[in-house]
Amino acid sequence: MAADWKQKCDSQWQLGAHGVPMPDSVDWKSVYEKKPFERNLLQNPSPYGINHSVPPPEPHRSEIPPSPDQPPQFEPDGNFSGWKTSTEVLPYDSSGIPPGVVVCQLPQYRWFSLEQHVDLKAEGLWDQLLDKFQPEIVIEDWYEESQLHTSIYQLDVKLLGADAKTVIKQHAYNPEENLENYSHTWKKVSHVFSNYGPGVRYIHFLHRLKNQFMVEFFNTKVTDSSIIIKTSKSSVN
Repeated sequence: MAADWKQKCDSQWQLGAHGVPMPDSVDWKSVYEKKPFERNLLQNPSPYGINHSVPPPEPHRSEIPPSPDQPPQFEPDGNFSGWKTSTEVLPYDSSGIPPGVVVCQLPQYRWFSLEQHVDLKAEGLWDQLLDKFQPEIVIEDWYEESQLHTSIYQLDVKLLGADAKTVIKQHAYNPEENLENYSHTWKKVSHVFSNYGPGVRYIHFLHRLKNQFMVEFFNTKVTDSSIIIKTSKSSVN
């Protein structure tokens, strides 16, 4: 019975108690099976195979130069299934080199981008919930303090309309790193979307990581990325 599935959903997430609209037109069996609340909507949230509860591995710099017969590594190692990836090669920066000074080699930097597109209705949410209740959407990410550059991480999250193009709300984050003192930890990034207005149907999640190549390849890792839909609303937005 449809009413039974509706009751199961209400018991599971206390929807009525939180003021969530629960129209009979919703396929409550599908909602219950998809369990859209309090779970990570991103696929493969730790593509490098590590999580933030363990310190990031120390970079290993070889004392022996790589063999000229060995092709250089320009891409990070990992399992990036579920992510759309791309690489942007950045121009060499010679701004800090005095005139007349000959430099044998400069580091080459690249942005490595990972992005996902989340269809909220396909994940089990419904129109009245998204348009009237507007549940909080919690974004979390952890990036490695690689100290390869003053800018090693960028985050861009967009809430999109039904055409999957119109931007209803956006959160962008581009921190600047302090390289004066050595530190190598995971850095947490978080944001809560709330009161974002009606019409949201998709989320576009993108983060960019700075990689470096100079004789050897060094990268910035990321882990435990998440998008979570809440049924309760925090008192502070």
